Amino acid sequence: MHFLSDYPTEILILVFLIITFLISAFEKMLDWKGNVSFIKDHFKNSPLKSSVPFLLAILLIIEIFAVGFMITGVYQIYTSQVKEIALLGIQLSAISIIFMLVGQRLAKDYPGAMSLGVYFIISLCGVYLLNK
Repeated sequence: MHFLSDYPTEILILVFLIITFLISAFEKMLDWKGNVSFIKDHFKNSPLKSSVPFLLAILLIIEIFAVGFMITGVYQIYTSQVKEIALLGIQLSAISIIFMLVGQRLAKDYPGAMSLGVYFIISLCGVYLLNK
């Protein structure tokens, strides 16, 4: 595992985010109706209440692309030490976290919004390291 010794932090951040967003995307796909129902109830008092299925679909698409880019990026780092695709994946994951943050704040779910900060900081660390 030579690539892990050359880019250990970058790879570990990518693996963490791949697992996070891959599970999130699978959960959305496997129980779409349940997720829409839960989120509609969560946003019942927010301006987003009528757009939940559309916004959830956009979030799912972003997560799928982010995971795809990050997996490809790990492979590229391993084979050629190229980091641009991995960086794109992490940037998409950060954008999806910002979208979720906006939703949580509009729903007045302040603890939920606060918990997203951890994922955002991890994403920012990845962006910083992959930009070097």
